[in-house]
Amino acid sequence: MSVQENKAFGAVITRLIQKENLTRKEARQAFVTVLNNQTTDMQQGAFLSALAAKGETAPEVAGAWEAIYDFDTTKVHINKALDLVENSGTGMDTFKTFNISTAASIIAAAGGIPMARHGARAITSVCGTVDLAEAMGVDVECEATIVAKSIETAGLGLFNGMSPHIHPMALGRILSQIHFGSTLNIAASLANPALPATGVRGVYSRKMIRPVAQVMQTIGYENAVVLHGSIDNSTRGMDEASVCGTTFCARISGDNAIEEFSLDPKRLGLKVQDCSDLSPEPGIEIEARRFVSLMTGREEGARKDAVLLNAGLIHYAAGKVSSVEQGIEQAARALEKGKAFDTLEKWVAAQNREPQKGLDTLHRLVQG
Repeated sequence: MSVQENKAFGAVITRLIQKENLTRKEARQAFVTVLNNQTTDMQQGAFLSALAAKGETAPEVAGAWEAIYDFDTTKVHINKALDLVENSGTGMDTFKTFNISTAASIIAAAGGIPMARHGARAITSVCGTVDLAEAMGVDVECEATIVAKSIETAGLGLFNGMSPHIHPMALGRILSQIHFGSTLNIAASLANPALPATGVRGVYSRKMIRPVAQVMQTIGYENAVVLHGSIDNSTRGMDEASVCGTTFCARISGDNAIEEFSLDPKRLGLKVQDCSDLSPEPGIEIEARRFVSLMTGREEGARKDAVLLNAGLIHYAAGKVSSVEQGIEQAARALEKGKAFDTLEKWVAAQNREPQKGLDTLHRLVQG
């Protein structure tokens, strides 16, 4: 990039520092510059910081998503008869839980909802979505076509957002270098190669709920719930539905107005849990064993309740039930009948270049 082009990019940063919003087109071009590594690392970091400090608008996030999807996302084609659903979080939240979204997705898939997930390795947490899947035997470095086949045959697949097979140009490079919540975290989580029309998305800040819902509506989601979970008597929060306090949500349904609502675990028939009971184990191996124990129905308490709540929300967003309470009931049945672990086995075998090796890894966790 020339000196003049660097100055022009610097002028964009100055506008953001002065709290001036970018248009969708301007945001798209700025993120193309970042993805192409056409300005210095210092200016890339300053741009992301200034945008986050100003507060992202829906057009800015949509522009970032468009740049990532158009220029740095491998496209896949999946049976159109499948009504694909995704469940993911932005990360960068202030309270780190065990991998609730993965457990909820497995249970939802066990209930017949095809899940096309898009996640990343841990950046600020102990155990990211990709790290956990890998520890259970899933091939997370496989080509996008294998993930697509897994979704079609096992009802569940995970696109590794930091793999060059999925985002070949730059996303992994950038995400691995930033350790604060940014527009890139939000937009990248939306850049799913399968382009599902339904989603449940957790965000790292309550103030991001409505803007992200607006973005999802803009880029083609037909149904979605965007949420941020709180913890009673605390300023911390999570990018999951919470059994430790109120969960704040926004729902989109087609072109209808965005509906905001909240969830109280007590009103859903769940106990208000101590947030420490949702913390991940200190090591990935121990966490994977405990996670598998949950999927086999051998764990009660906070973890189980959190997973059922989040799986229930997937059922609700997908239109399979008329209330979150009914979704929780559906999720509980899938877990209690052993369907969740059966689905986990199918996923490990389907998303794998070496299926038997993956299954051996999973079964060792069960035995342990």
